[in-house]
Formats: sequence, structure tokens, C-alpha cells
Amino acid sequence: MELKKRLHILKRRYRNKKFAPAFNALHTFLFLPDETTHGGTHIKAVDDLKRTMNTVIMAMVPCLIFGMFNAGYQHYLALGEIQAVSGGFFSSEFWTLDNFIVGFWKILPLVIVSYGVGLGIEFLFAIIKKHEVEEGYLVTGMLVPLIVPVDIPLWMLAVAVAFGVVIGKEVFGGTGMNILNPALTIRAFLFFAYPTWMSGDKVWVHGAVARDEAIAAGQNLDAISGETILGSLAQSKDIAYSTADMFLGFIPGSVGETSALLILLGGLFLIFTKIGSWRIMLSSVVGAIVMGLIFNQVVDAGIVSESSKFFGLMSAPFWEHLIIGGFAFGTVFMATDPVTASQTNKGKWIYGFLVGFISIMIRVFNPAYPEGVMLAILLMNVFAPTIDHYVVQANVKKRMKRLKVKVA
Repeated sequence: MELKKRLHILKRRYRNKKFAPAFNALHTFLFLPDETTHGGTHIKAVDDLKRTMNTVIMAMVPCLIFGMFNAGYQHYLALGEIQAVSGGFFSSEFWTLDNFIVGFWKILPLVIVSYGVGLGIEFLFAIIKKHEVEEGYLVTGMLVPLIVPVDIPLWMLAVAVAFGVVIGKEVFGGTGMNILNPALTIRAFLFFAYPTWMSGDKVWVHGAVARDEAIAAGQNLDAISGETILGSLAQSKDIAYSTADMFLGFIPGSVGETSALLILLGGLFLIFTKIGSWRIMLSSVVGAIVMGLIFNQVVDAGIVSESSKFFGLMSAPFWEHLIIGGFAFGTVFMATDPVTASQTNKGKWIYGFLVGFISIMIRVFNPAYPEGVMLAILLMNVFAPTIDHYVVQANVKKRMKRLKVKVA
């Protein structure tokens, strides 16, 4: 008897048992259910929640693989064992087995902890509350390892995932009911609970923290610096990376956020599959450009001098803000979350514009943590229902006016 048929038989046998939700989750992850709905009107479509989540994961896999190579590349580059890339995206200095092995063994545990802790809590809540396990965490589990530093301790990640899933999702009723993006809730917890592991010039390059500790213990070693571009701009330092490096992703940063090229391709894939909202993505970019242009004009007008702590980030070209930091990744994969983003078309334009606008504003005015996309998206998650409410009310008023004119 084939596995699928055996699982269907077991599913019927253990229906209404205590651990049925956990078994059903595994069953539906491997196979399509053998049940059909009866009665009423239904829309026939080939997509479902599992396919939607898997499609988003497929869009992120290139960022994950690139992040593994980049983790090893940044490690060996900081140690001075290799030369900086010189041959474009397919540079031989970057795509090496040594780079991949270092990144693989650093990032794989992050993925395992993210999925292990998160899905474990989801299964536990499903068993206690006697409801089916939703596939919503499949995307969150992949997002989390991509938005944290490569050297973050695994226990910190586990604590943050537990907090994000319980407080950011399950207390609101689970998948589809949360008001905040769970992945960003996890990152916000890490930033406010363990700020030294989410900022600075050591956590973005594998081995930098350990080398710093060894030096503090008295060993005669050279320090490793892995400062991000945003960190350098916040201190008005010169940037050591070219525009091509920034766009292609050969820079320090969170695991999956460095390559604007792959993020752009992932965004186009989500738009093509009609899963990601192009309105939110485009309006976020427009909002960021507008805020960047305003800051550039302020600098050009001489309102802010070079002695100001805001000068470095304010003077950065407006387009540069789009390809550094986590702006591109947040815009494509998190601002477009269909649960926490605005639902109306007009609301998506407003929501996205404010995400981009506020991201750059926070990035400039908070030099201690020059990355605003996380806080901007979380803030707009809170206001998304309000935006949709006023958009709907405005449409209702317009229709009422039309009705009055017709009656008259």
C-alpha cells in the first residue's frame, strides 16, 4: 500500500484524537487532502495557503544561498586570506566551496532553530486549542534566519522566536489574525533585548566577535571589523564599497539582506505569481526616494553642516538608500505580508509610501541604529486597518453622493 493511502487511513482512524492536529499538519504538508467540500458556492483555484507559502520561500532561496557564500566570503576577506571580488556577480573569489562551507555551517543552525522552535510552538498551540496547524509559519521560519546577523547565539534566536510566535501571533488567534509581522516582531525583540548583538561593527562578520574576545583575553591578534555601510554613513566615514558591490551584495549585513539584485528578482517573481503586491513595493520605493531627496536638498541648502551627526546619512545619494541596509528585503518580503498590510488598493499605495518614507526618516535620525525599515513596517502594520477603514469610508461617501444625485 502506498504511503499516501496509508496516511489517509491513519488520518481517519485518529480523527478527534489529542494529537490529530499535529498528524494532520504533517500529512497535509506531504500530500493534498483527500477531502472535498460539499454544498454552497466555492471558487475553484489551483492555489492554496501551502502553495502560496512555498512560492514565497522559493523567492527567498536564492537570497539564502547567496547569504551562505557571502558569510564565508566576508569571513575570509576580513582575515585577509582572499582578495576582494573583481569579476562581477560571478567572481571566482566569491563562489568558492570554502566560502560556502563556512556559511552553510553557520546559517543552517539558524534555519533549524527558527523552524524547530517556531513550528514546535505552533504544533503545541494547535493541540491545546484543538485546531489545525496552518502553514503560515513556513515563510516566517525562512525569513528569520535571513534578517539576523550570522554570528547571533542560537539560544538568543530561540528565545526571540518563542516570543514572536506566542506574543506576535498566537495570542491574536494564529495565522491570519496577527496584526504585526511575526518575523519583524522577532527581530524587534532581539534588537531591544540584545542590542549589542544586533548592531555595531562585529556581529555582521563571522569570527569578529570571537576575535574581539580573544584580544580582550590578552592574545596578540589583529581585530576584525565588519561594519556595515549604514554604520559607516552614520559616523560620516568614507565608504569602502563600490555601487556594484552594494547592488550585487558583496557587503557585510544580515544573512539575506545584502544582495539587492536577488531581492529584486525575488520581488519580480512574487509579482509575476500575483502573491506580492506591486503597489506596496512600488509605493515604498517612491516614499524612500522622496524622503531621500528631501534630505539631499537639506544638505545642498546648507541647513545641515558636515559637523552634524546626521550629515553622513543625509548626504548619501537618495538612490543609495534603496540598495543598502534591509530596505529592499523588507519592502519585498515583509511589507507585502497579506495579513498585516493594507487590503484595499488605495490603502496599499498609502501604506507602502509611508513605509518607505518613514524607513529613511528613522534611518537618518537614529544614528545609534541606522536601519529604519523594521520599525517603519511594524508601525504601519498597526495603522494598516485604520488606513483601510478610511479608504472604505471615503468610497461609501462617494457612492452615497452619486445615489443622492441620481435620486434628485
